[in-house]
Amino acid sequence: MANVSATLVVIAKEPLPGRVKTRLCPPLEPEHAAALAEAALADTLDAVASTDAPRRALVLDGSPGPWLPAGFDVIAQRGDGLAGRLANATRDVGEALLIVGMDTPQVTGALLADALRTLAEPGVDAVLGPTSDGGYWTIGLCDPDPAVFDDVPMSTAGTGAAQRDRLEQLGLRTVELGVLRDVDTYEDAVAVAALAPWTRFAAALDRLGP
Repeated sequence: MANVSATLVVIAKEPLPGRVKTRLCPPLEPEHAAALAEAALADTLDAVASTDAPRRALVLDGSPGPWLPAGFDVIAQRGDGLAGRLANATRDVGEALLIVGMDTPQVTGALLADALRTLAEPGVDAVLGPTSDGGYWTIGLCDPDPAVFDDVPMSTAGTGAAQRDRLEQLGLRTVELGVLRDVDTYEDAVAVAALAPWTRFAAALDRLGP
């Protein structure tokens, strides 16, 4: 599998007030949470755009906005629940892929390039990047098999472990990537902004004040 050339996929919601980052409210107002979500999405898309991936795709719930750079295929999300939407995204892309969400604005092009290189190594079928809260920030598959997400509970402290178990159950040789902190709460937002002060996300949080 050393010749794997994977599509880089961002799965995201359109950053509209009341639809994104609702766990940041309070202390934030829905409009402020949406502004942070837009900044995080823009940071993530910029990181993807900076890589040499041969294809970039945004699997979107909603409509594209001015935050979308050129060079992305836009695919509408389909299905009920995150597991179903991930499965359908995998099916719709239809080739080796690395999926990243919009909750880790500190992700860089270098981190994504390393993940793609790891996925292309001989003997590797999948990669999984855990988050500090028990979830995961990225998953990569050499074979776009939607069954990878069957029976994996999403948005729980056990999601990452359940996903690893499912990959193992399918006999996929999986490499675990580095741990990132994702933004679910206001405390997460402050911590991630401090880790990545160069990001649009950090600038957006700074504009909101303490």
